Amino acid sequence: MSPRPRWMRRVFLPALMLGIAATSFAARERLRLDFGWKFHLGDPAGVDPSLFAYPEVDALERTARAHLDEEPRLAPLRRSAADINAAPPVACAQPDFDDRGWRTLDLPHDWAVELPFNPKALRNHGYKNMGAGVGAQNSWEALEMGQSAQALGGVTGNTIGWYRRSFDLPAGDAGGALWVEFDGVYRNCLVWFNGRCLGRNVSGYSSFKFDLAPYARFGGRNTLVVRVDATRTEGWFYEGAGIYRHAWLVKTPPLHVAHWGTFVSTTLAPDGAATVHAQTTLRNDGAHLARGVLVSRVLDPTGRPVGETTSAEFTLAPGTETEVAQSLPVPAPQLWSPETPHLYRLVSEVRPVDAAASSASVSAALDLYETTFGIRTIRFDPAQGFLLNGRKYVIRGVGVHQDHAGVGSAVPDAVQEFRIRRLKEMGANTYRTAHHPHSPAILEACDRLGLLVVDENRRFDTTPETLSQVERLIRRDRNHPSVVLWSLGNEEFRDRMQGEPWGEPIARTIQALVKRLDPTRPTMMPMNGDWGKGFSHIVDVMGFNYLKLGDVDKFHADFPHIPAISSEESSAVSTRGIYSDDRVRAYVAAYADKVPSWGSRNDQWLPFFEARPWVAGVLMWAAFDWRGEQWPYDWPAINCQFGVMDTCGFAKDSFYFLQAWWSGRDVLHLLPHWNWAVRDQEPIAVRAYTNADEVELFLNDQSLGRKSVPRGGYVEWPVAYQAGTLRAEGYRAGQRVSSAKVETTGPSAALVLTPDRATLRGDGEDCALVTVSARDAEGRTVPTAGDAVEFELSGPGRIIGVGNGDPSCHEPDQGRRRSLFNGYAQVIVQTTQAAGPIVLTARAPGLPPARFTLTAAPAAPRPAVP
Repeated sequence: MSPRPRWMRRVFLPALMLGIAATSFAARERLRLDFGWKFHLGDPAGVDPSLFAYPEVDALERTARAHLDEEPRLAPLRRSAADINAAPPVACAQPDFDDRGWRTLDLPHDWAVELPFNPKALRNHGYKNMGAGVGAQNSWEALEMGQSAQALGGVTGNTIGWYRRSFDLPAGDAGGALWVEFDGVYRNCLVWFNGRCLGRNVSGYSSFKFDLAPYARFGGRNTLVVRVDATRTEGWFYEGAGIYRHAWLVKTPPLHVAHWGTFVSTTLAPDGAATVHAQTTLRNDGAHLARGVLVSRVLDPTGRPVGETTSAEFTLAPGTETEVAQSLPVPAPQLWSPETPHLYRLVSEVRPVDAAASSASVSAALDLYETTFGIRTIRFDPAQGFLLNGRKYVIRGVGVHQDHAGVGSAVPDAVQEFRIRRLKEMGANTYRTAHHPHSPAILEACDRLGLLVVDENRRFDTTPETLSQVERLIRRDRNHPSVVLWSLGNEEFRDRMQGEPWGEPIARTIQALVKRLDPTRPTMMPMNGDWGKGFSHIVDVMGFNYLKLGDVDKFHADFPHIPAISSEESSAVSTRGIYSDDRVRAYVAAYADKVPSWGSRNDQWLPFFEARPWVAGVLMWAAFDWRGEQWPYDWPAINCQFGVMDTCGFAKDSFYFLQAWWSGRDVLHLLPHWNWAVRDQEPIAVRAYTNADEVELFLNDQSLGRKSVPRGGYVEWPVAYQAGTLRAEGYRAGQRVSSAKVETTGPSAALVLTPDRATLRGDGEDCALVTVSARDAEGRTVPTAGDAVEFELSGPGRIIGVGNGDPSCHEPDQGRRRSLFNGYAQVIVQTTQAAGPIVLTARAPGLPPARFTLTAAPAAPRPAVP
């Protein structure tokens, strides 16, 4: 007798186990598929690249009017999965291919960050040695005018990667649903399963799935293969290459909640009671007619059930879906906000009904699916700005690119959380996903840690592919309480689409799709011109990109009924720890006074928008430096310097300017450092970033005067250099509330290792971001130190990346060496699936070794494919 399928065995569990505690034994499994992949850079010998041809419009960064005519011509020329399956088999995609010579690695993986720098490579992608490069003199013009990167010359190659992963499937899984899910692959990937090409995913940012059950070998070995083609670029910034986010294997019983199958929204009554509205899509992937009921429960933030309802009985034919709508009252909800990120869970329990029994006779749960959500209300108002839970709430946000020092775009979840904690420390309350969907792990962390999210789409046209990307974004993210605004695109100025009539049908189509999928949130389009035209009257909220590019007040006077937000502002440039421009090394003074023609200094935009309460708030540009898109200098620079933090998350001085006006804490920060060579009494601009009313500055205990601090500004003194101590005292209402000092230090005498956390989970995922700093003989950080440091690690951990925030550093991102940049470097240490001490040792010439012991605590890894 053959063994019962896994899902059938679960059906006959005792009925008394059907309570809340029974969720752990549900038949659904979502397994990490991150470990043990084989990787090959480039097409293996014998592979014909023409088989995978997928011609696209000449530029993917912006949609041109000509693309509307070009797309229909290109669509029939693209190789489909059927074309590939009809051709001779691709050897390296077959299960019996010998991949023992391929490299073994774990996901997430970005092969671009592993490559060396090349001044002939693609400038806007950080000069990594891949793709078709462009010279610094024409890269902006070429990309913004839509010229194909491939036609511009430079280096070629390193743009194709192959991944293989084999695994066993138990015989008991037969009969259920089975799919593979990728959070993100950059880009244009083809997926094979057991030698059959399943399909293609073009977007480098959209999550996607493929069904595996029809081709699975239950009770045997199975092979998944992915070909990634990162030759084309979708953005004008570093994008990485490879399977750079998580991959998952999902198993469910035949009758189950469909992929991304729940949509949870909430309403609040005047008395404060909430109603949870759950729309659940149920699917039958079995071979027979299925009858069932849906039981939905709401669990409060402590896990206590606070509501339950059962649907009427439904019937589903094989291969079909149905949607069930339910409402559950929650009498005294705990509201979600960035300050109080209370999270509820909807537990969707699909129970089959025996066809021979009455509808009341229900057997054990077949599928249990959990959806995390929050209870809150949002409203963008043309007079009051933004209201959260019925109260005015000023958006203090930042635009964020997704890469980080050392790891590129393959950012572990723990590093994402570190970055979000840094934003909250600065006082930010909103995260804009520039300029595409970000990792699901980021939104989960924003829900949990408390940041609002402006969720942004990448491509902007009405092709089936782009509309699919938009739909996947909305379906994936619409349950996150952090998401308060859908951004339909970004600066669609190619051929003036955003303001010309030809672009309006595109905007209306995307707007209608978003509204159909999520009628609970408003939409926005960040516009860098054409305010009051085109898209301004289609989306729900007007997005002003840069106050210099239009007349904010005129727009409000002309259209007082349209809510508005400053969707992007600033672009002030600075290099951490540098206080005079250095064109040779591509450094910019950290005073952040240099701005492009479209940008504004921080002390200009902040008081401007504070004086206009009808604007919902500001999404400041940008949070962190990112690779590529260098400004104002090109090579040797390899990253943009618009961030208020560098690529490691080390604070620039502007971080403290924002912290002073955003965080609500007492802040007093002095700049610059006070390690200078003799400057012939040349005055040095000394600034204090503070929210105190007044600041008094002292040099070696000699007062240089007290100054009043303008709202949204700073105070500054010209100071003739004398070695010693600069000290500032901040006063409010005549009382001292803060103090700060900078001192002239000696040379480096020791290294110090400081992790963001000393205890980690020994689960193979968790990371510590270790700050490496140089101290003088008195223990003071040396702000100009550039010591070359080597690292050694022992214990259950590994170094996965190194960085220092230097925008012109060409040292490898991955390895065991990194020089300090203005006193600091960073090492990212990741645990293995073991517990124990992890000892990190740092050595630099002439200095004693520094050691720090991290603790990998015992922890059960998330379920994974063995």
